[in-house]
Amino acid sequence: MWCSRCQLAWYCSPEHLQNDWPRHRRECMASPSQQPSPMVIQTPPAAPEMMQVSAILFNPSEERPQIININCQLTRRPNSSSCPTPLVSNYFQEAQSASLVLTQGLNGEPLRFPLHIFYCPLSLQRGQPVNRAIYRITSGAAARNWPGPVVVLKFNGSRRQSYTDASTNDLPALSAYFLAFNTSYYPDPSLSILYFFCNIPFASNICITIIAVDNH
Repeated sequence: MWCSRCQLAWYCSPEHLQNDWPRHRRECMASPSQQPSPMVIQTPPAAPEMMQVSAILFNPSEERPQIININCQLTRRPNSSSCPTPLVSNYFQEAQSASLVLTQGLNGEPLRFPLHIFYCPLSLQRGQPVNRAIYRITSGAAARNWPGPVVVLKFNGSRRQSYTDASTNDLPALSAYFLAFNTSYYPDPSLSILYFFCNIPFASNICITIIAVDNH
């Protein structure tokens, strides 16, 4: 009979195996056929790659702007220069957000880091609820009150390929933009906001660009 473990030692009887075991156990190794197969564990699908940056939230029900964290989904295409997609839908419950890019600040100075402003077009069209945080930073001096929530992200450069952390240092440029806001000039902001800025003298130094956003 063979040793059932290593299948290399032969014994004429069970007694022989038992008597030889104290010696044989030091050299006995399991045969390949007896070794357990490695467990195969399926790897879960990779989660979407994310980055997180600080953004500014102007909540209609709050008196002051807040610094919040926003997740941005990175593109999975190799060698892509596409900007990450900010996941801001939680702050716009009534409608999909629209956005614009502020590229110039006070006195027409180009912004080294343009500001990406997300807003609710539905709130803008109906004119409510008034954003109290924006009302406060403009000291109530805006031509019209900005309605609805606003989330502002900061690009990491003029090429707008990614984002960096926004901070309270960005509030002066935003305040100047909100001071120039006037809903009577553009009931549909996605169509005529540029017309408005070209037709008010004190806003001629503020430059914005409308862009399309796929809001997730």
